[in-house]
Amino acid sequence: MAREGRAVGAASGELVTIGEFARLSRLSAKALRRYDELGLLRPALVDPVNGYRYYDPAQVEGARLVAWLRRIGMPLSRIGRIVALDAGAAAVEIRAYWARVEAETAARRDLAMYLVDHLSAEGGAMSRIPGNTGSTGKAGGTGRTGSSAGAEDTGSLGGRGSSGSGVPGGPVAVPLAIRCAALTDTGAVRTTNQDAAFAGPRLLAVADGFGEGGAEASAAAIEALKPTAWGGGGSALSAADLLNALEDTADSASRAVRDAVAPCADPDGSGTTLTAMLWTGSRLGLVHIGDSRAYLLRGGELFRITHDHSLVQSMIDDGSLSREEAASHPGRALLLKALVGEARSAPVAVACRPDVRLREVLAGDRYLLCSDGLSAVVDEAELRAAVITAEVPEAAVRRLVGLAHAAGGPDNVACVVADVVVAAEE
Repeated sequence: MAREGRAVGAASGELVTIGEFARLSRLSAKALRRYDELGLLRPALVDPVNGYRYYDPAQVEGARLVAWLRRIGMPLSRIGRIVALDAGAAAVEIRAYWARVEAETAARRDLAMYLVDHLSAEGGAMSRIPGNTGSTGKAGGTGRTGSSAGAEDTGSLGGRGSSGSGVPGGPVAVPLAIRCAALTDTGAVRTTNQDAAFAGPRLLAVADGFGEGGAEASAAAIEALKPTAWGGGGSALSAADLLNALEDTADSASRAVRDAVAPCADPDGSGTTLTAMLWTGSRLGLVHIGDSRAYLLRGGELFRITHDHSLVQSMIDDGSLSREEAASHPGRALLLKALVGEARSAPVAVACRPDVRLREVLAGDRYLLCSDGLSAVVDEAELRAAVITAEVPEAAVRRLVGLAHAAGGPDNVACVVADVVVAAEE
């Protein structure tokens, strides 16, 4: 009788067979069976005798959502979480996923363009050597400053050595050094300081901790980047070696944060942002994750050289939010990427690998690294004025922290200012 009743229900239009539901949802019967096995889309009824699946026509929208999410490449495990949410929460989660995809795609694009430029430059240099047969040899070998000269973001670098290209008439490299200062402050509202900053001849870094273990996370991330940890010795690294060092260092920072917050009650609720620049004597390597920032002052203009991994930044990018609206958006503190405790995903902030890239270096450049305790309350015009007018980095960081206090000091503040100078001047 039970089987007969179910057949009547299906025939009366209350439920439909898997074949009819596949037609309505534009999914194959095979896909529907797979989604049932994974718990993504359960049938309304399964006949216990013959195993036939029956679906409620009201499930069509849910089935189409699963299909659409698969079409954008979302993993099935994440789809399972989204289909259990209400429409508003699902929209936030999808936006966060896609912003992360775009950020990771941009990082891969940057690396691809670096490889194209790097190999093209090396191939050109090798082809100019008499007797060269076309073999490129080791990319950017140590001590050959010319083979990787065109590999960075925008062109050749000043570096240590006597020749910029290894070719007669090539540019002469200028030995450069870093002059820098760092400062952190609790601010006017918070009672503890979870921000960390470091400035030395080989490393510039700021980290903004959050959660129960935020202070430990930010300190651990920076400690993992110090020269003794990543092998920054006295000799300059080639471009290829520096990229490898940056990748290894980023992984070390991720592990250090996980270890630091492991004792917390909610490890994946604790973590840190990280923006750092590693100096080898000829190049700067950038490591970045979260919404702390790095700026470059060059030629009197202040350029932001990092991209926030935040929900509001993704909304600005897709045109759904203006920069003015972002300043007061209730989700402006939500991160899409950060260094967090456990590897499993939290609702918005997820453990990801930082972006890494190489930067062009010119004598006279001034860099500013800061947490959002500064950038979120002081506009870029004021930042530029403070950075450009201070004669030395020490004066610049004091003035910047003062600006954050003048704006109410609602958060911890961390900032680093560094000048690229000719080594003889230093």
